[in-house]
Amino acid sequence: MKNSPPVKNRLYYKIKRLTGKAIGDFNLIENGYRILVAVSGGKDSYTLLCILDDLRKRAPVRFELIPVNIDAGYPGYHHEVVENYLKESGFKYVMKKTSSYRIIEDKRDPGSSYCSFCARLRRGVIYKQAEKIGCNKIALGHHLDDFIETLLLNQFYNGSLSAMSPKLLADNGKHTVIRPLVYIEEEDIISFAIKNRFPVICCACPVCGKVEQKRKKVKKLIKDLAGESPQIKKSMLSALGNVKPRHLMDRQLKHY
Repeated sequence: MKNSPPVKNRLYYKIKRLTGKAIGDFNLIENGYRILVAVSGGKDSYTLLCILDDLRKRAPVRFELIPVNIDAGYPGYHHEVVENYLKESGFKYVMKKTSSYRIIEDKRDPGSSYCSFCARLRRGVIYKQAEKIGCNKIALGHHLDDFIETLLLNQFYNGSLSAMSPKLLADNGKHTVIRPLVYIEEEDIISFAIKNRFPVICCACPVCGKVEQKRKKVKKLIKDLAGESPQIKKSMLSALGNVKPRHLMDRQLKHY
């Protein structure tokens, strides 16, 4: 029995419209694309897959979606929950088991970020899988909050003016990473996931469900600012597309 189609309420149409807008604004999907959709079992990746699949059925161009789940090997990770969802939804999918957990335990420096190390290993596996199954695009479920939080984290702690890009040539120079949920706020994704009863699971890593202290502080800062100015998130996101190099301090820019 297949999973039910998405609940088509006001939130569904909002997310669908904004995802379609992002695809158009940044030319994320074209005719003939074969797209690897990274599905971890979290709310973001389920929402991404659900909305892209619904758009695909009505799009003026033809493209394929291949959901791929990467199992990092953490004890207690229930990959079968994701697989059952993909199977019941009628997708052709890939389940990839890795030994990332063992590598992280052996190689991670004490006190360093668990998540960033895991993410680097996961990216490498995703790139290899994309090449193996013939996908030229990789879709990730990063949302609006991820973009602006990363912007502030890099400014506050890394001394760089950078964030994420809706469309980015991958590190290997062969694939393009796309982030169609760039205009969607996290709170809307949470509500959408609950309404559609997505079988959300934790990655089962030692810090699963916890927010790193730096990101936690940034989240609180944005929340406090949004309480005073409700448009603050959209303004910060707009700033990422309204860069004025003449007013920056990068010595490599031509005006120096």
